[in-house]
Amino acid sequence: MRLRRRRGLVCYWHGGNFVVHPHPGGDPLTMHPVAAEILSAFEEWTDPLEAAEELGHLSGESLSGAVDQLHENGLLLAEGSAEAESDERFDRQWGTWAPEASFFHYATQDVKYPDTEQPANIVSGGESDSPFVLFTGYPEADRILLPRPRCPELATPYDEVLYARRTRRDHTEEPVPLEVLSALLATVFAPVDYIDCGRCALFRRTSPAGGARQELDAYVAIRNVTGVRPGTYHYNLREHSLELLSEGFTPEDATHFCADQEWARGAAFLVVLSAVVDRLLSKYPTPRSYRVMLLDAGHLGQTFALTATALGLGPAQTGAFHDSVVAERLGLDNIGSTPLYVLAAGYPAPEQTEAPPMAEVETFRRTDLGGVAVESS
Repeated sequence: MRLRRRRGLVCYWHGGNFVVHPHPGGDPLTMHPVAAEILSAFEEWTDPLEAAEELGHLSGESLSGAVDQLHENGLLLAEGSAEAESDERFDRQWGTWAPEASFFHYATQDVKYPDTEQPANIVSGGESDSPFVLFTGYPEADRILLPRPRCPELATPYDEVLYARRTRRDHTEEPVPLEVLSALLATVFAPVDYIDCGRCALFRRTSPAGGARQELDAYVAIRNVTGVRPGTYHYNLREHSLELLSEGFTPEDATHFCADQEWARGAAFLVVLSAVVDRLLSKYPTPRSYRVMLLDAGHLGQTFALTATALGLGPAQTGAFHDSVVAERLGLDNIGSTPLYVLAAGYPAPEQTEAPPMAEVETFRRTDLGGVAVESS
């Protein structure tokens, strides 16, 4: 019987132990580090006797026992088995993104959720019962207190806004009025109301958020807003202000922020969504919570796009950005506070050269639409 190392497999150190973690399915297993050497001898279909020759420095009896154990635990798969076939399907589907994406996806599946009868303020392991900091602020920073204008544009019928929303990557050089930026930030990021979670107050926004922890902060990189010097700012949602972090923000800076995408240079401003990890960790100790962070960023991104559209702006968004560059410029440690998403807006140009053409008959001819073909009479 020939064996092969499972393709969905990640090894790491955790808590002083060497862990072998198979996926999809499978639980993390604590093993001796020599297991990694044995697994590497079965990179392709290999007879255990052939592997024993390569691993000649290991005693035959202990090696045989280790191979049996690895096989029993699903780390070595038998040629022709159902498990091997499933692993090959997994590798074909996820191999390009492996191991990072596939491991994150499967290692956070089917988690054991906390007992719903426990108090809401329980933190993993009971390590802390102190509330997290509700608001981020930079008290020593220079700031601009923002106006609170009435914006009749926000009363635009929902269906008009919904169907008018498009990603706009061509913007004019018309400055965005401070009142418009202020209305956008307040509508998307400011508190709507406050609730009592049992141990402290929490706030809600116009977008849903996991456990109302509101772990996402908004940092604004301004290039072309009336009355505001170009620079990077933190949106202080408690006092509705912009806190100056650094002066100057050029089209080249915007492009470099967004992984050197040229369209970003025309945006009047960027908004970076940065996660404060402790806020979500205070309620949800499971690794699956990172999924919630990403979903929350998407919720805010959608509300941003719709609100910007209602205000007459052209919204854009990207997951392609230089994480370390953005974090350094904003003064984030990229550990406890880390950027997740970049949003952008400005006044849309009449001609959207970056927009794709509409689909025509020829487009659909070369498209696999799925379903069952129907013969014409």
